[in-house]
Amino acid sequence: MHRVAVLAVPPATTFDLSIPELVFGSALVNGAPAYEVRVGAPDPGLVEAYGGLQVSVRHGLEVVDGADTVIVTGTGARSEADPRVLAALRRAAAAGSRIASICTGAFVLAQAGLLDGHRATTYWPFSAELAQRFPAVDVVGDVLFVDDGAVLTSAGLAAGMDLCLHLVRSDHGAAVAAAVARLAVVSPARYGDQAQVAAEPPSAAGAFSLAGTRAWALGRLDQPLALVDLAAHAHTSVRTLTRRFQAETGLTPLQWLLDQRVDRARELLELTDLPVERVAERSGLGSADSLRHHLSRRVRLTPTAYRRRYSGPTPGTGTGTTPGTGLSASSAPGS
Repeated sequence: MHRVAVLAVPPATTFDLSIPELVFGSALVNGAPAYEVRVGAPDPGLVEAYGGLQVSVRHGLEVVDGADTVIVTGTGARSEADPRVLAALRRAAAAGSRIASICTGAFVLAQAGLLDGHRATTYWPFSAELAQRFPAVDVVGDVLFVDDGAVLTSAGLAAGMDLCLHLVRSDHGAAVAAAVARLAVVSPARYGDQAQVAAEPPSAAGAFSLAGTRAWALGRLDQPLALVDLAAHAHTSVRTLTRRFQAETGLTPLQWLLDQRVDRARELLELTDLPVERVAERSGLGSADSLRHHLSRRVRLTPTAYRRRYSGPTPGTGTGTTPGTGLSASSAPGS
């Protein structure tokens, strides 16, 4: 199994800390768990967290040793992080582990020097601070996550789930990631370049929502769909459709359609033996050349190489709980 080490750096953000176990602990390949998730802290025991909570962490920083992926979740330690944590992260990076952060965990990676020369992001209220304090880091402000090879960083809160699903998708393909997303009741794919903050909240337009139109389009990805078709289904103008779409998803309608079509093509390549031309048709990408272009842009693989790498495993989900994680939560005394 792929070993994932999650570091709880106090004061920890409990929501962020729960994400890796939820995502990785739910991934099954051929009926077997795909990941082993263990949570560690500089001082095992009760770890201070936001909201008057304490989190019980059984393991120490030894979880980093031999881990394939090391993730630092959100923390209030944006400066003067524990030197033991920084040393453990440097040791993991030198050993070839994949390093990632969720939310303000990026500040810990930056203090360890692991973001120098890399593109990185963090929770948007802290983007300017990260850029100012660490000029060697190429901070990308308004994106959900950044995959810069061996180092990955995400924005705050739910963007951490997008990052972890991206890692599952990279390791085991779109079908396994989609199965995990269904269990978590989230979108199977929000790509890293999507904006962190929508231009306006969906509630600004009252009860009006394009969720029904998106569901309608998902059932017709193999058909030509233009802005006028989407607007007609939503009973609105193209201008209003485009504005509302960006407000609700952070993407234009055509960007969203392309993402869904690429994801459909990935699942067809993984789960069927359809010829590439037929995959392109059924996903709405039109031609093998178009499929090759968009898939290569997204995952740096041709359709044939993608199928060779990801076809075969049967996706599934577990219960969302990984034995040996070493994590539990309790209210702090007096809270």
